[in-house]
Amino acid sequence: MRRLLRVLVISGIALATVLLVIAGTVVFVVRHSFPTYDGTIELDGLDAEVEVVRDAQGIPQIYADSPSDLFAAQGYVAAQDRFFEMDFRRHVTAGRLSELFGESALETDKFIRTLGWRRVAEKELGLLRPSTRQYLDDYARGVNSYLSTHSGSGLSLEYAVLSLKGTDYRPEPWTAADSLAWLKAMAWDLGGNMDDEITKTKLLASFPARNVESLYPDYPFDRNQPILATGSVGPDGRFTTAPVDSELRRGMLTKDLLKSLDTVDKVAKGLPQLLGQGDGIGSNSWVVSGDHTTTGKPLLANDPHLGATMPGIWTQVGLHCNNVSRACPYDVSGFSFSGLPGVVIGHNNAISWGFTNLDPDVQDLYLERVDGNKVLYNKRWSAMATREETFKVAGEDEPVKITVRETRHGPLISDVGDDEREIGEIVAKRGKQPQAYGISLQWTALTPGRTADALFAINRAQNWTQFRAAAKSFQVPSQNLVYADTDGHIGYQAPGLIPIRNSGRGDWPVPGWDPKYHWKGYIPFDSLPSEFDPADGVIVTANQAVVPPTYKYFLSDGWDYGYRSQQITDRIKAAGKLDANAMASIQLDTKNRVAEMVVPYLLRIGIDDSFDRQGQDTLKNWDFTQPADSAAAAYFNVVWRNILALTFHDQLPESTWPDGGSRWFEVIHTLLAQPNSKWWDKIGTPQLESRDDILREALVEARSEITQKMAREPANWQWGKLHKLTLTNQTLGTSGIGVIERIFNRGPYELGGGTSLVDATSWDAAEGYAVTSTPSMRMVVDLADFDKSRWINLTGVSGHAFSSHYTDQTELWARGETLPWAYTKGAVEESRKDLLTFTKPER
Repeated sequence: MRRLLRVLVISGIALATVLLVIAGTVVFVVRHSFPTYDGTIELDGLDAEVEVVRDAQGIPQIYADSPSDLFAAQGYVAAQDRFFEMDFRRHVTAGRLSELFGESALETDKFIRTLGWRRVAEKELGLLRPSTRQYLDDYARGVNSYLSTHSGSGLSLEYAVLSLKGTDYRPEPWTAADSLAWLKAMAWDLGGNMDDEITKTKLLASFPARNVESLYPDYPFDRNQPILATGSVGPDGRFTTAPVDSELRRGMLTKDLLKSLDTVDKVAKGLPQLLGQGDGIGSNSWVVSGDHTTTGKPLLANDPHLGATMPGIWTQVGLHCNNVSRACPYDVSGFSFSGLPGVVIGHNNAISWGFTNLDPDVQDLYLERVDGNKVLYNKRWSAMATREETFKVAGEDEPVKITVRETRHGPLISDVGDDEREIGEIVAKRGKQPQAYGISLQWTALTPGRTADALFAINRAQNWTQFRAAAKSFQVPSQNLVYADTDGHIGYQAPGLIPIRNSGRGDWPVPGWDPKYHWKGYIPFDSLPSEFDPADGVIVTANQAVVPPTYKYFLSDGWDYGYRSQQITDRIKAAGKLDANAMASIQLDTKNRVAEMVVPYLLRIGIDDSFDRQGQDTLKNWDFTQPADSAAAAYFNVVWRNILALTFHDQLPESTWPDGGSRWFEVIHTLLAQPNSKWWDKIGTPQLESRDDILREALVEARSEITQKMAREPANWQWGKLHKLTLTNQTLGTSGIGVIERIFNRGPYELGGGTSLVDATSWDAAEGYAVTSTPSMRMVVDLADFDKSRWINLTGVSGHAFSSHYTDQTELWARGETLPWAYTKGAVEESRKDLLTFTKPER
């Protein structure tokens, strides 16, 4: 017995020792990549010492004597916190994901390489101001200084995991083009209607055009205000309030086109989730003048709605010249993208600005007549430009090659696919002569531009004139820019390249061989919508229509339908005098305006069964708000999803089922007034269903569904129990390996809000109730005292799993709280937790 006990004790000690070694190894690997936030580090190329002050959330405020040192330090700090994310992003934008993740990423790579994002970014470098190019190079120098002393698991835990999969990879040095290329990814997600063009055209295979158009209703100007209440273009070409007649245009369709859209749709649909975007893309931003505030100075709020990613898409930073001067003009703080120098959204010492997506139609699909490498235009055949692209694929010995063909309109995106161009070309018999077709994409982001110049110029701007001059270079993605300054002024500017079409509106694919569909230029900057110090002292942008129908040029017909923007406007008008906290409370508004519209109809429906009627009863006396603990919100959203499914799933292709967003708010608004519309009828039943039949079935089905998913008693229903957010790492978070996913993902978090609400925690009614996109950050800037401004990020500044700053802002964000935003040197020092000093290397 003693011998047995001795063996067991020795074995136990040995096992414990092995487990401790394994645990110690894991801890070492995990912590190996955690950056140094204090002390002294040598940084190549510095002119003088640079200080990086971090607060309790690890947010860096950088102080330097020159722009060169400032942006080099920003590059180093970004690499410290987020290098794997930066590396992943540049592989996305260069069409090189298959180098890391193998054959599964190859189709996506082919599509992006066909579009040529990286090629365009490289061309843009030669167009930029010398100072902008220098800042990009300085930033790259800082990143590469970090890479020179860190590698493998010392860079990020993801590299250690990739090495276990046998991926032999070492990151290349960072370049200026790597920074610019991410702007192309954002332009893809924030500027175009290619998906709508494809969807509408596919629907025409089953429905007459009027039925398709009924699913894309006109903007409700009578109920939801545009950003600018008046406006047109005057005889001098400048934006004005004088009326100008508008012309309705429409493109043309061909049956041949319908046959070739599936391949294009298939590869394009894979990109939004990959890039961190998703359903519900949009944003809120508004500004009020001092007439509406407790301080007599403006307040500006912004919360962009983007895909929920881990880490979050934004990183917070402050960039401060020790002595602000013409030689060193930066004193700016806000949100940026890892991999991009400067600040994208925020404020400097004199102005603040915010972005929402203008969502102009800057993408057109063309059906092209092709013959080998020739294309028809204006009755003449000419050679297409061609280039060969080569892909290295992890796990494969031989590279993959494709040939990209380009017409005058853009690349033939229909060439992308397993069988390359044979899939894209459709051969239609015309007599004895076959005719081949392809689909090309014309897109403003494929024209090299100077958006990077605009970003730095906005960071430096001190007044409205300088801000507008900077915005003139902001070409893609076209955004709604809201503005406020410390002198008390507020403003709005729409920048960007927005095409003027010879014919059509770009809402349907058009024949590429016909010159009348060629773009003839872009809307002049002075003709783009703009407003300075409006009389009512309020500017609200939430992706709604920008201008009334009197505006001369066509911007888009894909705007959000204005339910969020109108709710914000109504809240401001009812608020009295606002302060930063009151502005932040508006960002958290959860009123569901479609529920306000639909519930009166639901309450008029007679339900005999008392069990089923319990669900309907939760809607009585509901205030239509959707906090996470709301039983009425839980039941209504299940009803809403059932209404959409019962009305449309039997008639529409699955790929076009309603997501439940603002467009469907407006579709149902129209149909509620048409109780006998054929959309209400269920295909396959002997009887003809009406509106009330569908509403009754939706109420009953929802009662059954919510009982199964949650509880029998309505008192135990909570919207947040259905509406959950899981923060998923963009790469290894979907590996399919449970232990790896648990390392990199976080959540779920139970949330209030919903689709097309001000608190825009969107969900896809075609899929379920899980959160698909969120307010990716929230900020409120107080122009009376910048140190009283507030901000919060979806996750945290760090991309390192298990870092204390990986998700240290998430719980606050989920509760609707914000953090103090220290800006002045005194406030930054007061909040200081760590101090890192960069010094010149000793030679």
